[in-house]
Amino acid sequence: MRAHAKINLALVVGRLRPDGKHEVATVLQRVELADELELQPADELQVEGFPDDTLVRGALESLSAAANVEPRWLVRIEKRIPVAAGLGGGSSDAAAALLLANATLPDQLPLHELARALGADVPFFLAEGPQLGTGDGSTLEPVDLPQDFSVLLVLPAGNAKESTAAVYARFDGESGFAKRRAKLVAALEARDLAALPANDLASSPLADELRERGAFRADVSGAGRTVYGLFAEIADAEAAAEAFADRGRTWITAPAW
Repeated sequence: MRAHAKINLALVVGRLRPDGKHEVATVLQRVELADELELQPADELQVEGFPDDTLVRGALESLSAAANVEPRWLVRIEKRIPVAAGLGGGSSDAAAALLLANATLPDQLPLHELARALGADVPFFLAEGPQLGTGDGSTLEPVDLPQDFSVLLVLPAGNAKESTAAVYARFDGESGFAKRRAKLVAALEARDLAALPANDLASSPLADELRERGAFRADVSGAGRTVYGLFAEIADAEAAAEAFADRGRTWITAPAW
């Protein structure tokens, strides 16, 4: 199974909730960049190909406990999504592992709550198409968005990304959340990606440079570090990728369902 990356086309952040998470409104979009997972029966739970994995193992342990079976699966992960980049690679891998393992059970289980316990992004990767995530991000609603654009991802060279928890802990801009959320909803209703509000958690001067090079929308994905640009013409995305080649890693990709 391919485990797709995601970008946050918008991320609006509000108050700290009683559960310790922030209220958010986020627009989630898969892209074609993807890891690949293979799952097969085994004598015990094994995860190969990505030594730093914790989410896939945790997902399968949770599923086996819920199904009251031993976690006897071997999973091989071929990583293509950069780690700790705001692209949801770990969450996507966990969701793919849940889907693959659930299909091997004699009585398949509903997966949303299991996924939600693993992380707010994981349920998105069980759904199809772009979604509006609210609450802590795991309450999902399908949205009808244009899909006819190219995506340039830029992962800047430099220091490792600060943890997502640390980025949220530092956030102090909850004032005006309702207004920013209303702007997000209005942009969705108009199917106007360019009108979506900017990411509340993270910003980058690279986004400005991508817009100067023709992106009709550019922003940071999630808590960073990846910056994306959306281009109406793939030739413009390719030209921008060439211009940014010495600034870090780049990928040209496209929306995925």
